[in-house]
Amino acid sequence: MSARLLVPMYVHPAVDPGAWQRLAARPELLHGVIVNIADGPGTAPDPAFAAAARALRAAGVRLFGYADTAYGRRPHREVLADLARHREWYGIDACFLDQCAAASAQLRPYRRLVRAARAAGAASVVLNPGVHPAPAYAELADVLVTFEGDWSTYRSAPAPPRWTAAHPPDRFCHLVHGVPPGLCGLAARTAELRRAAVCCTVPGEGPNPWSLPPPQLTAPETA
Repeated sequence: MSARLLVPMYVHPAVDPGAWQRLAARPELLHGVIVNIADGPGTAPDPAFAAAARALRAAGVRLFGYADTAYGRRPHREVLADLARHREWYGIDACFLDQCAAASAQLRPYRRLVRAARAAGAASVVLNPGVHPAPAYAELADVLVTFEGDWSTYRSAPAPPRWTAAHPPDRFCHLVHGVPPGLCGLAARTAELRRAAVCCTVPGEGPNPWSLPPPQLTAPETA
């Protein structure tokens, strides 16, 4: 598998330390790991997350601090405050901006937000509208998440729009959950065929499908 994995690791390290250890053991497969303590950095430093973040950084894994933008409704100062806490408490210098708008009408405020995040120290920015947004959004982010959803929806998703061909595949990411056991490798290869060279494909379902790392990190799959 040549696609690199951007892993939303949404489980507490004290609850499942093995999940975090598996990430640190395979840095060569990872684009990065999204750290989400409580829909953001939380209200106070968490020693278990701090230790997990140190271990991943020591292994050479880039960490992305999670911040919710509420489709443009959340004030920029709150988003930037989340990113500042990620940096101060966990040493995270990249960001994953979730629930991003996709319409061209909201492009300008997102351009201001991304510029402010970079000026404040974000070395890499991922935007997650979860769909293909207006083409100009691709100019803002280092990686744009153009699909987030379940396997059944992903299987029937349309081909990527033609404007994506103007950008290299490593600028796009697909996040797919509910993948049947044994097919996560196939789902990752499907992402590559759809011009997304960054992905995460997991069998998890329910309110938090991202509680385990992708099985590609632990064993080879056949499909």
